[in-house]
This record gives sequence, structure tokens and C-alpha cells, in this order.
Amino acid sequence: MSATTIEDTVRLWQAEPDKAKGKPAVKAHSDGAQAVLEAGSFSWRCDLPQPLGGTNAAPSPTALLLSALAGCAVVFIRDTLAPQLGVRVDGVHAVVQCEADSRGLLGIDGAVPDLQNIQVTITVQTPDPDEHVQRLYQVWRERCPIYLALTNAQQVGTALEIQRA
Repeated sequence: MSATTIEDTVRLWQAEPDKAKGKPAVKAHSDGAQAVLEAGSFSWRCDLPQPLGGTNAAPSPTALLLSALAGCAVVFIRDTLAPQLGVRVDGVHAVVQCEADSRGLLGIDGAVPDLQNIQVTITVQTPDPDEHVQRLYQVWRERCPIYLALTNAQQVGTALEIQRA
């Protein structure tokens, strides 16, 4: 993305804020042992490891959550923030990992299902000075919606609908 595109977008959304608002949604349905996920014209799958009843034929929901954070780090920094802040970026890499105890998913006493110690390491390849890259990183931490959703307590509404076969 170019700085001109970002600047044009800023001007448009300042003039017409409603054009920037959306309600992203992902739909999922079961297909055998996997879930098929859909967002707009995109479709992908997830599965569980075999010990948890899955077939391990697609990434787990945990891997998809971590991939959302890694992906947001890479594309948001490279395509949006770098041009906006005038930082030259040759490449961005991200590694996201966590600790998980699958016993918690099975309700085994003493184990929790929560993901623990989520850690993201971002590597930015650039000829620019360290302080420019530090600013880029700081702005990413202030604006990345995936990072913010994981670090700020969120209420998640839930609902259950029952259909009889």
C-alpha cells in the first residue's frame, strides 16, 4: 500500500466516518470432523488434534487465533503503518506462541483450558533508524485490533439456538 492511498483513505474517512465502519463476521458450520469457516468470499477450515476428537487435518482454533495476531502484525505494519509513518520496510515477520494445557479442554481437574503467556515477536527489516521502527511498533500496539482484543478485557456475548432434527 502506498502513502498516497493511506492519505486518501484518511481524508475520505475524516469527511465521511460512516464509510469506515463495519461489522466483520465469520460464519462456521460443521463438515465431518472439521469446521468450515467463511467470511465474505473467503473460506477455510479448522480441526482439532486427534486426542481431542478431531482429525488434525486443518489448523486448530488456537492456531487460527494466534495466526490472526501474527497476520495483523505483518500486514498492518507493512501495508498501513509503515507508509503512514514514512518508515521504509523491506519485510516483516511475526512469531506468536502461547502455552496451552489440553487437559483443561477435557475438564481434567487441576488444568485450565485458557491460553497462557501469549507472546508475539515481530521482526522488521528496514534501513531506517531504530527510533523510527520503535515508533512503528508502538503505534501497532496502540491500533492493532487483534492485539487490543486480546489485551483489553472484552465482554463476549453468547447465544444458543436449538434446532430439532
